[in-house]
Amino acid sequence: MDQITGMRCFIQVVDQKGFSAAAREMERSKALVSKYVGELEDELGARLLNRTTRQVSLTEVGHAYYKEALEILQRLDDLQASVRSSHQAVRGRLRIAAPRSMGDDLINQAVMDFLTQNPDVTVDLRLEDRFVDLVEEGFDLAVRVTELADSSLIARRIAPFRTVVCATPEVVDKHGVPSVPADLASRPCIIDTNYRYKQNWAFSQNGERTSVSVNGPIEVNSASAARSAALSHLGYLRTPLIFVSNEVAAGKLLLLLEDYEQSMPGIYAVYPHRRHLTGKVRAFVDFLVKWFADRNYDPQDGR
Repeated sequence: MDQITGMRCFIQVVDQKGFSAAAREMERSKALVSKYVGELEDELGARLLNRTTRQVSLTEVGHAYYKEALEILQRLDDLQASVRSSHQAVRGRLRIAAPRSMGDDLINQAVMDFLTQNPDVTVDLRLEDRFVDLVEEGFDLAVRVTELADSSLIARRIAPFRTVVCATPEVVDKHGVPSVPADLASRPCIIDTNYRYKQNWAFSQNGERTSVSVNGPIEVNSASAARSAALSHLGYLRTPLIFVSNEVAAGKLLLLLEDYEQSMPGIYAVYPHRRHLTGKVRAFVDFLVKWFADRNYDPQDGR
């Protein structure tokens, strides 16, 4: 028998002054309430209630047990309420993993904005250019540009992701508009070594993947530095649109070879469990979705 259930039935019988009233209060049958109280008495080896056809009354032992049981159940209810409140509330320490290339320009600012709105949260943000093991390393969630590969994890798409080739009008005037990806092989390109393709830029041509080996005056391992190089007219840049969307919107950078872009996965928030998701994780993921949407990083939603 569940002793806690027996205690609750016993207390309701006392408070409601009878089994029938207690059963109605608990939305159980009278027979079941009586069974639980009887099993509780059997477990304790003591009679708690005197029963007559008209009423029930506490025995001497029942009086003492009733008082102690009330305190025990109150503490238990308080503990459960505290756990629920803590789990659902937007507070506590939040451990987040994200790629360094994305963190430098985007995730770090999103985290700062989130903390401004949620002062009861503290964040441990780790920028790692590797797939961290969320469970093994104790992370609440990770931000990744990938499809969900591990079926034990849950992923929520928070933004589209599109990789583009761009250059300033000055570079285009000087070196021309590339009509096909192969044209980039003979033109100055800015290499961001954060990405696996590095000097081999991938495209989609006639439905098939193709790559072009490129070279240029500078290699960097920072999306921000690569953008600065492009704005300094050093060459053509292949980069996620989210890093140059403002410059594209302002006409400082022109999008090129759009018909040859590869279809890309989105930006995902990845976390270990869907059930009993803590309030801080749920709030941060919801915040990221809105944060990216408000900035309209890809008005064509990934083309």
